[in-house]
Amino acid sequence: MSLLEIRNLTVSFETSTGPFMAVQGIDITVDAGEVLAIVGESGSGKSVSMLAVMGLLPKSATVKADLMAFNGIDLLGLDASQRRRIVGKDIAMIFQEPIASLNPCFTVGFQIEEVLRFHMGMGRAERRARAIELFTLVGIPDPEQRLGSYPHQMSGGQCQRVMIAMAIACNPKLLIADEPTTALDVTIQKQILDLLMKLQAENGMGLIMITHNMGVVAETADRVVVQYRGRKMEEADVLSLFETPKSNYTRALLAALPDNAVGDRLPTISDMMFEPAPGGAR
Repeated sequence: MSLLEIRNLTVSFETSTGPFMAVQGIDITVDAGEVLAIVGESGSGKSVSMLAVMGLLPKSATVKADLMAFNGIDLLGLDASQRRRIVGKDIAMIFQEPIASLNPCFTVGFQIEEVLRFHMGMGRAERRARAIELFTLVGIPDPEQRLGSYPHQMSGGQCQRVMIAMAIACNPKLLIADEPTTALDVTIQKQILDLLMKLQAENGMGLIMITHNMGVVAETADRVVVQYRGRKMEEADVLSLFETPKSNYTRALLAALPDNAVGDRLPTISDMMFEPAPGGAR
């Protein structure tokens, strides 16, 4: 049994001109201890698919699926209270732009301790000790002092580490990392990726890495799902994807890497509809 199994997921949003289909018939599975990368250009439905799993889409969204099961539990059959017991504890997410995801009105220590209070029922002293342990684990220097800092007093890399600490605080079975290295310099990117992979390996978590960076995919993933305009174009193990891509869109995506630039011209993907590879979508 897969840790996460999604069949025929569709997500639509009500607009003034009618429903907009953001995700169309996507299937995704993730096993414990596996790293799945979801790639595609902006607007391909990567983040929306995972926010649907987390139950964090706005009320204007309509989520449907033949199956959305986590560890054998039907997520769509849970009420809000039941879902909250799972989301943030057994399923955790590292959001894009950590400085925007952290609450500017509270210290980072308060925010991480709140997770531990709600999901683990820890007392004050136990929460603080665990928060210091987590900050040390993710490489935040002087963790006791940093617990009293507000997000704006920390660098982008440090805020990203705070988000990772919050996400792993309850030892989740599944971790979703949504563009975890966006807006970070190359050195910090490498440190964050190394940290995520170390934590994933040590804890045997399932890890979903949402990214448009094919270099990150090559370094981290076991399997890859390629999305375009809300549809799954292809799914393959990472070596097969790079060596023998099946869909025209995947080939175009790989051909658009900066390494393939000719002179001062960057390669681009033409604005056209691509068909999924056989077996790439329902």
